[in-house]
Amino acid sequence: MTSVEARHVRIFRNGRNQAIRIPRELELPGEEAILRKEGDCLIIEPVKATPLKDLLAQWAPLEEDFPAIDSLPAESIDL
Repeated sequence: MTSVEARHVRIFRNGRNQAIRIPRELELPGEEAILRKEGDCLIIEPVKATPLKDLLAQWAPLEEDFPAIDSLPAESIDL
């Protein structure tokens, strides 16, 4: 990741929220971010997408027995 020099930005109101415009060279990837406050500093981090494979690996297996399903032949349809 390349470092970008700090930028001076204006704070403005958007409805009841305080907001800033993020300059193009500081844009974050994706559509969501995590915002946290450390002392007087606000830290904005992009939300990293979790691959489905990794998400499924985190889940515990189901301990449930599923009922047997009769394998019935398909019914014919007269058109």
